[in-house]
Formats: sequence, C-alpha cells, structure tokens
Amino acid sequence: MKMKAILKRLVPGPVLRRYHAHQLRRGLPGIALRQDREDHRGLPSLDPGPERALVVSLRWLCRAQDFSSSADGGVARHFSLVKGWGPSYPETTGYIVPTMLAEAGQSGQAALRDWARRMLDWLVSIQLPEGAFQAGLISRKPPVPVTFNTGQVLLGLTAGVAAFGDEAYLTAMHRAARWLVETQDNDGCWRRFPTPFAEPGEKPYETHVSWGLFEAERVAPGHGYGEAGLKQVHWALGKQRPNGWFSDCCLNDPARPLTHTIGYAQRGILEAYRLDNDPRILEAARRTGEALMAGLGDDGFLPGRVNFQWHPAVPWACLTGSVQIAHCWFLLSELAGDTRFFEAGRRANAYVRRTVTLEGDPDVVGGVRGSFPISGDYGAYEYLN
Repeated sequence: MKMKAILKRLVPGPVLRRYHAHQLRRGLPGIALRQDREDHRGLPSLDPGPERALVVSLRWLCRAQDFSSSADGGVARHFSLVKGWGPSYPETTGYIVPTMLAEAGQSGQAALRDWARRMLDWLVSIQLPEGAFQAGLISRKPPVPVTFNTGQVLLGLTAGVAAFGDEAYLTAMHRAARWLVETQDNDGCWRRFPTPFAEPGEKPYETHVSWGLFEAERVAPGHGYGEAGLKQVHWALGKQRPNGWFSDCCLNDPARPLTHTIGYAQRGILEAYRLDNDPRILEAARRTGEALMAGLGDDGFLPGRVNFQWHPAVPWACLTGSVQIAHCWFLLSELAGDTRFFEAGRRANAYVRRTVTLEGDPDVVGGVRGSFPISGDYGAYEYLN
C-alpha cells in the first residue's frame, strides 16, 4: 500500500493536512514562498473597484487561453507558482464562454467574442461520441464522460447558440442536453457518470448541471430539458436541512463543504426559480443565503469551508466560492427584494478584488488565487480560471 493511502487510514484529518502542507512547502520555489508570506501579513488595503478588476481579470483569462500548455483554444485551468501554466480545462472553459460574451455585449469589445468563439470551437471538437464531455484536464487519458462537466460545458454551448446562431453549437448543445436527460435517474439525481476526482456519492451541487439544462430550455424549448433540470433540483432540496445546510454538498469533505460547491448548489436553485417561479424554491435559496450571510465578516471574508452549523472550519477563504456566493446574493436581492443580500454581495466581492494583483508579472496580474492566503487547501499556490 502506498504511503499516502496508509497515512489517510491511520492519521487524523487535521494532522494529515498539516503534514501535506509541510511537505508541499519543502519543495516550493522562492516566488511561492514569498507570496505565501505576503498573504499571511494580511489582505491588501487597496480595493481597485469593479471596473479595474474586471479589465485585468478578463485580460488574465485571455492570457490563460493563449498560454495553455496544451495550446488548443481552451483555457488553462491555472497558473501555478510551482509549475507554471496548466493544460486546458473543458469544464471551466464551458462557463467562461458566457462571461466573455456578456462582457462583449456590455462593453462593445468585439475581440471578446472572438476569444469566446475559439473556446466554443475547441469544445465542439472534443465532445465525446455520446454527447458528454470528459472529466478533468484535456491531458487526462483516456477521456471519461462526466455529468458535472457536461453541464458546465452546456452553459457555454447555449450561450454560443444565442450569440452566434451557429448550427455546430446547436447540434453540440442538443447532444449534451439529451445525454444528461437520458442518464438521469428516475428520482432526478445523476449517479451513473460521477467525476473520478470527488468522493463517491450523490451530489446536490449538481443543481449547477440543471442550470445548463435550464439555459438549453430557453434556447430550444419543448425538448424536456427544463423539466429534467427541475426534477433534479427538487431531489436536491430533499438534501436541505431546515437551517439551509445541504448534506453531501462537497467534492471530498461533506462534513466541511467548500463554499465553492455550496455556491454551485445555491446558483442552480436560484436558476430553477427563475425558470419556474415556484416560491418554495426561492424560500429554500433564501434559507441558505441567510445562513451564509451570517458568517460573512465585516471585511468580506467568508471561510472557505463551513460545518453543518455554518461555523467556520478553516482560516482561509476559497475565493471562487466567495464570488459565486456573492453572485447568488445579488440574485436573491433582486428576486426576493431584500437589499441585505446586495450589501453582502458587495462586501464579499470587495474582499476578493483586494486580493487581485494589478501590476507586475503578467502571469498573475488579474488572476484570482484559489485560496487566500495562497497556501489554503483549495488550489494551493495557483491562480484558477
């Protein structure tokens, strides 16, 4: 048995995590150690504001596409302070497409449409014969079809159809959506094609897959896509406790879920309400939103993992999760007419903006760390797309 497996069986979780962190730091290059020390001195005081942060972060995403180590038109999963640029990541490239197209529409930057189109053409080229999309990085061989990743790419394909009306994108969209419908269990849950990178078991955060089906329903109504998505959301709501907590809502630690996966679950539920206007769905989203809001610091800090009582479980922020939840708070403010959610979203976003580097190395300017401090357990020493 490998040493890692032996340690996992015999050593308590917190001790094992400290051991892994120590082992990782032993081999870190100077740039990573310096960034970690700087982060531990505290959050920078400067908030560049939404406009400047948007400009530099979009520029970073374009760079991540250009510098992907697989050089294929997809967006590199990360820039690592240890290993440099990673390969393209189909899952997240899928939901970067709508970001590019939305900003192109708002700002008039036609070039962003070109960036999005390159991503879409790459995604269509790698679609699996059954209509699904693969797990993990594009470098993973052999490719394995996965429910979650297919749902995320579906978000990009639907945005591509709406923006370009391209028949290739429409065909790929229908193939992906039909595969999701056909592989769904009768109770609404997806169990047959899980990601190999998470612990086995049911995942209520796959409401974010349902969101992809809702967008497909809007683009091409009448194929049962919205109905299938709503079935899954109602199944997922059966996992919600009265305090808004969701059981099994994490990749690998259901007792202390990441805000990243909580944000996935919350967004899919809100999108279900936007499609169906069922007040019970909105009330479920409100419960989770209020519980998260109670844990938000005055400075916008949101702990990267929380327990079933919504208490902090780690001292670092998962910046991806913070922004996802901020977006959900903005939606809740609009849908529920409660300005408290809007103010919470503003605070959380301001916290993340303060972590963004504005000048210096172009590989990190505009990038968002996985965690703050950068040595946190989510995307350690990486800037994630």
